[in-house]
Amino acid sequence: MRRVTLITTGGTIEKTYDEQTGELENRRSIVRRMLEELRLEDTEVSVLELMSKDSLVMDDQDRHRVVEAVRLAGADSDGLCAGVVVLHGTDTLCTTGELLAAELPTPHVPVVLTGAWRPFEMKRSDALQNLTEAIFATGVLAPGVYCVAHSRTLRFPGVRKDRTRGTFVPADEAAAVTPSAAGRHGDRA
Repeated sequence: MRRVTLITTGGTIEKTYDEQTGELENRRSIVRRMLEELRLEDTEVSVLELMSKDSLVMDDQDRHRVVEAVRLAGADSDGLCAGVVVLHGTDTLCTTGELLAAELPTPHVPVVLTGAWRPFEMKRSDALQNLTEAIFATGVLAPGVYCVAHSRTLRFPGVRKDRTRGTFVPADEAAAVTPSAAGRHGDRA
């Protein structure tokens, strides 16, 4: 059984519609509802609800809480954890990813950040696709810190959000990693 820890911080991926205000908000984690939609053979996902914030209101203290949660999940020790997924708002996902890469330069497992441009509850959302890809990525990527979204894997440092294209891109095109190229040996594409 492969064990993955999923740390949720909120962000668009988990926003829900508030009927009273007519707004999309981070009220509580809905990741368990998302996980119910997936068939996860031989994979156990434990969820840590760290916070429920839009990433635009996250501060340095919040980002350090993410780093500590990833450490506690086993990313910096040889334990039972096979990988860590961090659900995060896309606006500042790269800032948190850069901090994780700096604070955990040699994690023992893949640490994968992902989010969504449209909330899970909306039609044409990319939330379930990105969550599925992130969980899968923990089983095929070498230890490191990554952003996984829209069928693309990018290794930190060197990831940025491209608002025009609506996805994450390498800050330098040489930073792109594909699962087949990364394998379990850590080769970079």
